Amino acid sequence: MLTLERLRPDHADALLAFERENRRYFARSVPDRGDAYFTEFAARHRALLAEQDAGVCRFHLVLDRHGVLVGRVNLVDIADGCAELGYRIGERAAGRGLATAAVGEVCRLAAEEYRLSALTAVTTLDNPASQAVLRRNGFTAVEDLRVGGRPGRRFRRRLGDET
Repeated sequence: MLTLERLRPDHADALLAFERENRRYFARSVPDRGDAYFTEFAARHRALLAEQDAGVCRFHLVLDRHGVLVGRVNLVDIADGCAELGYRIGERAAGRGLATAAVGEVCRLAAEEYRLSALTAVTTLDNPASQAVLRRNGFTAVEDLRVGGRPGRRFRRRLGDET
């Protein structure tokens, strides 16, 4: 149904096109990345790859069964066996279970390959679809907070016991 590919230098053009195509769609439910993200994308992409090489983050592209980029799922701020999960599925692929599947797959990778023991994730309260994805993947709400000035919630999932 889907494949996760670890971020590589040759993904830059497809990733930038994906982010541009979905900018307005994403801004409906998460804070916008701002114009600088797009104008400085090449440097940002190189910086992400350097962070990944240093082991601080793990970035993945979500590809559908035809190999088309439909989303991203990332683990950032890896430290002490924990990381923060972030994900986004493009508008054309939304509503087909891809976010749930991609989060499930990155949870498996986090436990088995990256040897992490827990993940956290944050979403806005006005994004019930994202909250459902997290709950379907074994995350539980642990804290209310603000996300880009909007009410939000932090979720947590322990890893390893189920693998």
